[in-house]
Amino acid sequence: MLAALVIAFGIGVFLQARPGKAGGETIEYWVAAVPATWHVAPNQRDAVMNEELDPKKTIFQTVVYRQYTKDWGKQIPNEEGDRGIQGPLLHAEVGDIVLVHFLNLDTLNNHAHSMHFHGFHYRPGSDGAYLPGFSGPGANVLPGKSFTYRLVAQDDSAGVWPYHDHSPSMDDSLAGGLYGAISIRKPGDPKPDREFVVFLETTLDFKTINGRAFVGNTPVFHAKVGDLVQWDVLSLGDDHHTFHVHGHRWKDPAGADIDTLTVGPAESFKIQWREEDPGTWFYHCHVEGHMMQGMIGIYRVSR
Repeated sequence: MLAALVIAFGIGVFLQARPGKAGGETIEYWVAAVPATWHVAPNQRDAVMNEELDPKKTIFQTVVYRQYTKDWGKQIPNEEGDRGIQGPLLHAEVGDIVLVHFLNLDTLNNHAHSMHFHGFHYRPGSDGAYLPGFSGPGANVLPGKSFTYRLVAQDDSAGVWPYHDHSPSMDDSLAGGLYGAISIRKPGDPKPDREFVVFLETTLDFKTINGRAFVGNTPVFHAKVGDLVQWDVLSLGDDHHTFHVHGHRWKDPAGADIDTLTVGPAESFKIQWREEDPGTWFYHCHVEGHMMQGMIGIYRVSR
């Protein structure tokens, strides 16, 4: 029985975090879980169907991840391409060691929280996933307490990954937006001119992009002709989604041109292109019911 539990829940035992490669940097992030009032549709309107929305059904109190300066001195807004309910976009390069200093400031529910990271290598103490009798203090950070996670970006870490609460509060936390994205580049890979985070999730009873529903509320992403554009597409929850950008194509791993790609719970991918198509375009989930429940936004490309 013990062996079965270790295999199911203790993968960190086998994926020991090795030192970063020579030349890698040590990067530090200061993140806190903080209360927030969240508006799923701030303009209270479904623009596609031209319907007004009930504010009682679109506004709620929740807890989210937010980035701070050193020692949680001052809150830092998310970068332009990562605006929404989700936490900060964590950047790293293969070979880097990443230290995430986490502080639980949940005065709304007074729940324990944690941070669990996909993609990185780490020792079991930095796993952040709660299991009685196995997990350490980083999986059950009580209100007012802090914990530092030590993560290593190895060769197989390159790509886009989610991070999220994995404490005893996990279910309610994910529904409330306590998650974020990780972007890890290979050495020598060009840094994109524009990087957009697209979290496809259910928030309240709406299908949302970064916690927002319907055009006019969901993120408006901006790029210019000639920009190297990267989309970081992630999903949590119970649904599968099909990501689509009007008027654009990209290469799948086999080299074929495609314009839709499906992502399931806890799955993620990145796509890139050199922008050449000016205009205003839709991006959305191509599961039609999801789009009609709010999972649609606008992408604007200027010359």
